[in-house]
Amino acid sequence: MPSQADQRRLRVAARALGRHGLAHAYGHCSLRLDGERFLVCAPRPMGLIGVGEPGQVVPVEGPLPPGVLGEVRLHQQIYRRRPEVQAVARSMPPALMALGTARLTPSARHGMGCYFGAGAALWDDPQLVRDDDRAIAVIKAMGEANAIVMRGNGAIVAADSLEQAVSLTWYLEDAARLELTVRGAGLEQISTVLEPSERDLRATSSGGIFERMWEYLTAGDPELQVQDPHP
Repeated sequence: MPSQADQRRLRVAARALGRHGLAHAYGHCSLRLDGERFLVCAPRPMGLIGVGEPGQVVPVEGPLPPGVLGEVRLHQQIYRRRPEVQAVARSMPPALMALGTARLTPSARHGMGCYFGAGAALWDDPQLVRDDDRAIAVIKAMGEANAIVMRGNGAIVAADSLEQAVSLTWYLEDAARLELTVRGAGLEQISTVLEPSERDLRATSSGGIFERMWEYLTAGDPELQVQDPHP
């Protein structure tokens, strides 16, 4: 069984994604428990998940348990193919959705955009992903990237921790907001895109980068006072 600490962290993460407009009625997040299982949040709007409301354990291999949302197959395929991934967030950030409809992903124009290298991967299909074949295809398209934008259907972020998955989702949306602003102002040709060496240097985790973003995104959560310390 998952620990109460894991259940609580997952609820806090889910509510943070909802509270900051990164997900609405749809979306889900999960946390790897071990090589064979992961914990996914309750199948409700993430911002409405209640105090103490448990997530559900899902096997990395095999069919989804009853009551688990169909697109959780995307999480399952990531955990199956990428053992280094410890957490996944499936979200619907509005600026990123707008870019995705044009088959675009944000460029690394500022610090937040650098965490996705040359850019997030793109899945050029707006359909829901509710069968294994489609889920496998999406995650193959994602490759080793930490994010994939799904045309007109939000994004998936995979990370080393739940705190990073939530933070990177916010970073990706911030990069999308900036991309839309630059393009809307007609500055695309003169706005700088960071070079690989600049991206590598800027995409740091030192100095409490993810810890501070996690603190910001989870501030005011009803279970925060009993949450375990940041890793």
